[in-house]
Amino acid sequence: MIKHLRLSNVGPAATMELEFGRRLNLLTGDNGLGKSFLLDIAWWAMTRRWPAEVNCKLTAGKVALPTDKKMGAEIAFSFSAASKTMDDASSFDPRMQGWAVRPGRPANPRLVFYALADGSFAVWDPARNYWRQGNDEGRERPSAYVFSPNEVWDGLQREDGVWLCNGLIRDWAGWQKENGRAFESLTAVLDVLSPSADERIVPGALTRISLDDVRDMPTLKMPYGQEVPVVHASSGMRRIISLAYFLVWCWEEHVKAKALLGEEPDSKTVFLVDEVESHLHPKWQRTVIPALMRVMNTLLSTSDVQLLAVTHSPLIMASVEPFFDRTQDAWFDFDLIDSRVRLEQRQFFRHGDVRSWLVSEAFDMKSGYSLEAERVLEEASVALSDEKFSNADARALDERLRGVLSETDPFWMRWRFVAEKKGWLP
Repeated sequence: MIKHLRLSNVGPAATMELEFGRRLNLLTGDNGLGKSFLLDIAWWAMTRRWPAEVNCKLTAGKVALPTDKKMGAEIAFSFSAASKTMDDASSFDPRMQGWAVRPGRPANPRLVFYALADGSFAVWDPARNYWRQGNDEGRERPSAYVFSPNEVWDGLQREDGVWLCNGLIRDWAGWQKENGRAFESLTAVLDVLSPSADERIVPGALTRISLDDVRDMPTLKMPYGQEVPVVHASSGMRRIISLAYFLVWCWEEHVKAKALLGEEPDSKTVFLVDEVESHLHPKWQRTVIPALMRVMNTLLSTSDVQLLAVTHSPLIMASVEPFFDRTQDAWFDFDLIDSRVRLEQRQFFRHGDVRSWLVSEAFDMKSGYSLEAERVLEEASVALSDEKFSNADARALDERLRGVLSETDPFWMRWRFVAEKKGWLP
């Protein structure tokens, strides 16, 4: 797993330093403060290639550059493997416009999955990537497999035309026809990632969607009785089924590669997931993190998973309360203070519900109300202690409160008690 990361003169802050938890790591903070950037750095530290450097079709995952071009920049990191820790560091070379790395393959022994916020995916597999070292003979393996959103569905080709991956549509259809281990794994992973027991994601029968598209198209059995082609599924469903497919494809290819090498499959995995709640309904947001933690146990009997997840969702934070363990999990929060970005590892406290998380340090909201309701409530709170507040002003404010608050809002009890006592309202 990735254990430690330190950035100097890279990104929105002068320095950043993190000591990751060995299991679950949550990253919160406002937009533009560096959360996605940090996942890119973590991916690079474990694989030594930037996602967009491997696949130029990506709009994210670009090479990180020094913040101040006149100063040196460094990325330092460490991994833990078995009983030892491996440390490394890289400095930016201005003339090469890149980061100096040691020759040979990365020391990281784990499978690394990266789900980017735009629907792109990347995987680094110790069985298939970075084999050649020094003067070793033979073809150099791909540095990683990186998919644009379309390539996840339609397939990934090498520059010379060789197909590296058939894509979700063709592989799913092929697996379903074979009805073997791969389809069994896909069905199981879809079930684990389902939002609830009443809304299972279940593959339907293969179909055709047009006279001109000769592909056998996978479908999903919907709760309302219809079977919908996967290309017509909602954004949230597509997000989940593409994640499920990608994980199964990566694992199947890893198992086959290990068999060719005469080795046992690895059971250690790192997930990087940017905006894990992307496109998901709130009820799905409450289940996705626990489900991702269980996915690898679905694919193999024993697994050791480390998850780094960026989120803007208070439901995500509330969903991890039952199993967050301070001895192996961590929460990192980005803040903008005095025009400077600050990254801090915060103590994780149970807040009990989503509204409390909204006003916590994770999201820094004043309240869970609309902006208009928030302004009116602030005015009403001031009015309650204003001895010069007139009856006419109170009636006008009462009318505004009725326009923004529900009839059962707890503020009414306080407002009506004071209003009746002061004789503001009839």
